[in-house]
Amino acid sequence: MSAPAAVTGSDGGGVDPFIRFSDVSLRYGGASGTLAVQGATLDIARGGFAAIVGPSGCGKSTLLKMVSGLIAPTTGQVQVDGKPVKGPLGFVGMAFQNPTPLPWYNVLDNVMLPLRIVEPYRSAYRARYDEYRAKAEALLEVVGLRGFGEKKPWQLSGGMLQRASLCRALIHEPALLLLDEPFGALDAFTREELWGVLQDLWLARRPTVMLITHDLAESVLLSETVYVMSARPGRILHHETVPFPRPRRLDVMYEPAFVSMVQRLRQQIGDARAEGMKVA
Repeated sequence: MSAPAAVTGSDGGGVDPFIRFSDVSLRYGGASGTLAVQGATLDIARGGFAAIVGPSGCGKSTLLKMVSGLIAPTTGQVQVDGKPVKGPLGFVGMAFQNPTPLPWYNVLDNVMLPLRIVEPYRSAYRARYDEYRAKAEALLEVVGLRGFGEKKPWQLSGGMLQRASLCRALIHEPALLLLDEPFGALDAFTREELWGVLQDLWLARRPTVMLITHDLAESVLLSETVYVMSARPGRILHHETVPFPRPRRLDVMYEPAFVSMVQRLRQQIGDARAEGMKVA
């Protein structure tokens, strides 16, 4: 059976999106290697919040790596802020499923790490250290970690470390925030609490966000647009605009329209997985 046609996705970015994938494919391992992503075309508006969902191994994280400039597409083009991505971008904040703090730094120094690395902050780090420290402490207070700056990472719980990881991703005020399963390893209560933290941070700062997640409720609660990818090779099969007003609190998840949207996405992923098995 032939593969389903790719769907062009847009979250309303119009003619000048902040992120643009134009018929992007990526093959690992050369011409005879694994085709991970095929013909991906999508736009994400400046200040938008997009979630990418799909079966395991469908290339979701590969999209994130191409946006950040860590890997280049085999064919097609990825643009950020109107320019082709040709290498690692300096205005990106990233958070992953595992927070990966530096164990020899305290929490405050871990949060401030991008300011040591990313220009123009790096050049002024020593001269403006007190200002940067105050900024980091203010962020920690926003996410409920006031007073924990001097603690070492091993003294914090997993949820607290993920809060600190969000602060580290945002400390240099990035225009682009890339999140790869940032809450996947947390218990349900902590995860739900951090959904609210992330939403509040996004509403206050409005970076452009790409969220990779397996949690469909998470994708609908947090994002403006949800994109569904097929089984490998990953293609954009479907996208939906999330209609619920901001701010979104947990009780919206029990509304019939929310449940219906989650079910539609689940059906899309189920169909994609079944199609992938037939093709294989």
